[in-house]
Amino acid sequence: MKKTNMHPQIQPFFDEFTNTISYVVRDPESTACAIIDPVLDFDPASARTDTKSADAVIDYVKTHGLDCQWILETHVHADHLSAAPYIRERLGGKLAIGNRISVTQETFGPIFNAAQDLASDGSQFDHLFEDGDQFSVGGLSARAIHTPGHTPACMTYLIGDAAFVGDTLFMPDFGTARADFPGGDARTLYRSIRKIYALDPETRLFMCHDYLPEGRTEHRWETTVGEQRRSNVHMRDGVTEDEFVAMREARDSQLGMPKLILPSIQVNIRAGRMPPAEDNGTIYLKLPVNVLGTPHSPEEAGPRTQ
Repeated sequence: MKKTNMHPQIQPFFDEFTNTISYVVRDPESTACAIIDPVLDFDPASARTDTKSADAVIDYVKTHGLDCQWILETHVHADHLSAAPYIRERLGGKLAIGNRISVTQETFGPIFNAAQDLASDGSQFDHLFEDGDQFSVGGLSARAIHTPGHTPACMTYLIGDAAFVGDTLFMPDFGTARADFPGGDARTLYRSIRKIYALDPETRLFMCHDYLPEGRTEHRWETTVGEQRRSNVHMRDGVTEDEFVAMREARDSQLGMPKLILPSIQVNIRAGRMPPAEDNGTIYLKLPVNVLGTPHSPEEAGPRTQ
């Protein structure tokens, strides 16, 4: 029988270039683990990849003798490339995401003119979660919670007493995700956050990113449902849906595009795989011109994160 209300052991890995936190989530009573949102290093100037961040995760798993059962993507990331296939090849485990990935693929596939080589059914992944699906990490009970708004496919993974919220929430002093990407919606985001806030107040929440707000000098990525409800600067208890939507849409109108959105999306809709090589043997990433965002000079563009 699977245990409930367990307290998983969690090892974070912070990537400074993309401000992303990846996690190894371990069942404390076995060697079973899950890996969440692993990062493939990418230099946009040279278009070269590196596996330093992913190798740190792999080394941790191997050093501690862990058995990787799941590689979980909270959503199709727009700010970093996924290292999921690289890790899966070396550690095993099922690569999973929310089943609404098909909507994201249908939305972004045409932007990159990728219809000929991109199936829009999520078949690039080993498993597609539906809202409320139960699964396990060793003896830890887990549940997939569909939390769209930032993207259509966003999932929060509740594993024992810990929830991994992707980009839906940031630390309380930084706020909430943007909702202006294709397929995003501020009203939907509000309702998804309310779903997270309905969890037990002591539930630990783990962020996918942390950006230092004014007044804080150290990165943080762990909080609780109760702390978010009390003090999130965008979405604490008492903020109405209409108030949140007005705030979110006003902020989003001032945001520039994330610096890695174009390479990230076209790789991550393929489950972290590169597009097929062309006839000269070289892989190319596309830059669709004047398609995403609105005209901003670097000086006019606001914060690029949230």
